[in-house]
Amino acid sequence: MREVVLDTETTGLDPKLGDRIVEIGCVELINHVPTGRTFHQYINPERDMPDGAFRVHGLSADFLMSHPLFSDVVDVFLEFIGDAILVIHNADFDMGFINAELTKLSLPKLDMAQSLDTVRMARQKFPGAPANLDSLCKRFNIDNSNRELHGALLDARLLADVYLELIGGRQTDLGLAGKINVGDQASGTQKSVTRPPRHHSASLEEEAKHKAFIETLNEPLWLQINLS
Repeated sequence: MREVVLDTETTGLDPKLGDRIVEIGCVELINHVPTGRTFHQYINPERDMPDGAFRVHGLSADFLMSHPLFSDVVDVFLEFIGDAILVIHNADFDMGFINAELTKLSLPKLDMAQSLDTVRMARQKFPGAPANLDSLCKRFNIDNSNRELHGALLDARLLADVYLELIGGRQTDLGLAGKINVGDQASGTQKSVTRPPRHHSASLEEEAKHKAFIETLNEPLWLQINLS
């Protein structure tokens, strides 16, 4: 099962009032496991950047001017998401903006049925509790200390972790391959430490005790095997 966790940054709250997408970030999941494949793109909105939006994501009109238009990246974006389920925090918002951009290009809209809203999931699972991304990261002990400003790819990665917790937990400490993960709390990274193999050969003293024990038995199986 392929899913794509998706987030956008915009110039405002309403595409009907002329607001545009300025950043898209996507993270691919296969069977709920991140594959490492991502899509990330800054987009020139062909307009100014309101102060309120700039305070949220820190993307200025001057910075975005050197990046491609949505029309330049739409084919690559649509190819990346394909027919995957789109995991989105407040799907109505992001899908509304994406479909507004597609409409400007006379392209088919994405079906809302293709999206899965993690805000609704969180409210169903934790009624009355805050359902914003920061609160959910805190609830699930997900490190979001780098999130001083909103960023589409960063938020998509955080949302992927939140989503996996909402559907049952990541179980990051479970390991069956003889290795243990040692977390680096300062950097948020992990490294694998392999335990050295244990010595299992019997000592001379243990062999002598075993031989003495065998001699006390009536027709012991060990002697029959050795004789055969």
